[in-house]
Amino acid sequence: MLEEMTRAGAGWEAFENQISVARHRFAALIGARVDQVAVVPNASIGAFQVAATRSWRTRPRIVTTTAEFPSIAHVWRAQRQCGAEVVDAGHTLDSFTAFIDRTTRLVSVPLISYQHAVRLPVVEVVQAAHAAGAEVFVDAYQAVGVDPVDVGSLGCDFLVAGTSKYLLGLPGLAFLYARAPEDSDHMPTLTGWFGRVDPYAFNSFQLDYPASATRFETGTPAVPACYAAVAGLQLVGELDLALVRNHVWQLGELARAQLSAQGERVRAVPLERRGAHIGIIDADPAELGRQLAGHDIAVSPRHDVVRVSFHYYSNVEDITALCAALRDIRIRSEFLHRQKGSDVHR
Repeated sequence: MLEEMTRAGAGWEAFENQISVARHRFAALIGARVDQVAVVPNASIGAFQVAATRSWRTRPRIVTTTAEFPSIAHVWRAQRQCGAEVVDAGHTLDSFTAFIDRTTRLVSVPLISYQHAVRLPVVEVVQAAHAAGAEVFVDAYQAVGVDPVDVGSLGCDFLVAGTSKYLLGLPGLAFLYARAPEDSDHMPTLTGWFGRVDPYAFNSFQLDYPASATRFETGTPAVPACYAAVAGLQLVGELDLALVRNHVWQLGELARAQLSAQGERVRAVPLERRGAHIGIIDADPAELGRQLAGHDIAVSPRHDVVRVSFHYYSNVEDITALCAALRDIRIRSEFLHRQKGSDVHR
């Protein structure tokens, strides 16, 4: 990136090319057309662009779920001030269909839940929503890159995913898929020069919107994130994601068995309903995460669990290292606890 940016007259053209390549590679990864994909700063902006272009006047209901990632859930809840009625379903199809009716405008369902890696019944929810005349938004952040994702098979109207997890990129870039970008109640009010028919017309007075998903774009994306996205998407695009899914399932099962055998409390949904991570239950997940980081093991504390995620490059040696680190941490913690107890008695 730095070499291209310092090359006389070539920097901006090279950057534009990175945006185009990233868009094409993500579209290919999810089975979409290029004109159905918008490049956005993050998944929250993607969700907002959908919400802000919908009217809640005649069909006010948004059906979300208790499994929704907070940032997406916050976007839906913020629509209450615009007249929306927001209700929360659970993980099951029945919990969604109980709320989907002719007052429903939008249904939001994650493909894989962020905390416990629950695979939700997205296809069935889409069918129920469409039967009632509602649109469906899918958060695929926890799936794209380790799971085959095809928007045609899902049938969803919108899908969002970002580059900073299984797509091997950096924070600062995400993609919004829109099945029919031109179908909306309102034009986006959060916009910018990348959201114009011709950004290089430099016309401050003409607010035109393309028929493609680029109508949801705003200003200049994060340049380093674009370069990283292209590199990560190339790596992921060369994989057979069905094999990757089986690989991470096997590693997850092995980790669950070995961790349970050494006394850890592990939260893992049944394999056929699981994504690419499991959870280690702990009284202080943030502290456990810091201690594991001291062993060069990166995890994500989430509520009452430390989330352990697997990818195509993960292997059995990684699980062995995780188990060994946890044994060391638990032994050290027990020793300090006993020492503290003896100090009190003295």
